[in-house]
Amino acid sequence: MSVSPLKVGIVGLGTVGQGVVRVLAKNADVIAARAGRPIVVTDVSVRTANAKRDCVLDGIRVHATPEAVVAADVDVVCELIGGTELAHDLILAALAGGKSVVTANKALIAERGNALIAEANARGLSLAFEAAVAGGIPIIKVLREGLTANAIDSLAGIINGTSNYILTQMTAKGQSFADALADAQKLGYAEADPTFDVEGIDAAHKLTILASIAFGTPLNFAAVATEGLSKVHSQDIQLARELGYRIKSLGIAKRSEHGVELRVHPTLVPDEHLLAKTDGALNAVRVHGNAVGQTVYVGRGAGGEPTASAVVADLIDIARLNGAKPVVPALGFTAAALATQPSLSIEAVESAYYLRLTVADEPGVLRALTSILAEADISIEAILQKEPEDFDDARIAIITSVISGSRFDAALERIRALPFVRADMSRLRVEHFE
Repeated sequence: MSVSPLKVGIVGLGTVGQGVVRVLAKNADVIAARAGRPIVVTDVSVRTANAKRDCVLDGIRVHATPEAVVAADVDVVCELIGGTELAHDLILAALAGGKSVVTANKALIAERGNALIAEANARGLSLAFEAAVAGGIPIIKVLREGLTANAIDSLAGIINGTSNYILTQMTAKGQSFADALADAQKLGYAEADPTFDVEGIDAAHKLTILASIAFGTPLNFAAVATEGLSKVHSQDIQLARELGYRIKSLGIAKRSEHGVELRVHPTLVPDEHLLAKTDGALNAVRVHGNAVGQTVYVGRGAGGEPTASAVVADLIDIARLNGAKPVVPALGFTAAALATQPSLSIEAVESAYYLRLTVADEPGVLRALTSILAEADISIEAILQKEPEDFDDARIAIITSVISGSRFDAALERIRALPFVRADMSRLRVEHFE
């Protein structure tokens, strides 16, 4: 007896939607063999009917509105339009109609996912979102299934390809932030308005999801502290390299007896660490579990087919269920086991620091600086002094010991007040992953 196919409706036929159509077509046989049944796209919605597309729509019903796809005779709705308001309403409508949902919408899951997951659970349906984080890297499955035997205490990742491309260009070619951003926009890595990428908001959405699954907490986007790239100067890139580090924009989540810390910011990473070697638009995520130790996952974090790979993986999981209730919780823990944990403020978070100062070239400068740090019980792990070249001032770069943000900032205020310290300075966090 033949097995009925899983019928899929795609809302939004952009880069990822077209990728899903292509992947399902070219890998149809292996997908059916793994899922136990064929998976076919029967309905799609498009904004422009006659637009040129890189996929074949023969035999697929094309609708002018996403609501029509949700109302169609499909088993699963793929929400690939982005945004939060319309996508939220479409997902609720699909669930109300008895249809499972696959989405790549990290902002929606991070900001409103708790209620949507609860709605799907109440109806015995799947709400799957592997494609919401790190594109083709199956990091959600890694955390939710592959590392399920571990208590995970930390994770850190390059989870925004645009930021990684910009920092790579600044490092490899000596470009300024503005020039590297302009190149990213020309290549399509960055939007005309790049705020979500370069200010850490996109990465914060993704970190929210990863931390929830890693630590068994409800999604809490409001707890993520973010810092963008615009303050990273080419001087910092060069000085970091001389000190043995690369600067990467990381999303970092840690759990301790004091609570959970969630932060996205430019970070100095030791040269030898794999995260430091992940360049261009690639993504990489480092996870530390108490049984497995450190593991690192690297791959393409965006693009049509890498992201479609994650969407189709979710579709295969749903096809395997064959109408049964999901057996793997969306956030990796049963709803009853999810527990809110205290969130540490960014001022309470402890890390090492990189400090770049521009100072007058005169006697006693280093002694005054080191005295202030010593009085704050801040050790200096490394120091680099650059003598004046075409200007009168010197530059000093310092790597400190691990200290809370509040204590470091208090010492920094005293340093700022010194008469020989110029306004031009930089302060970045350092992670050694020990």
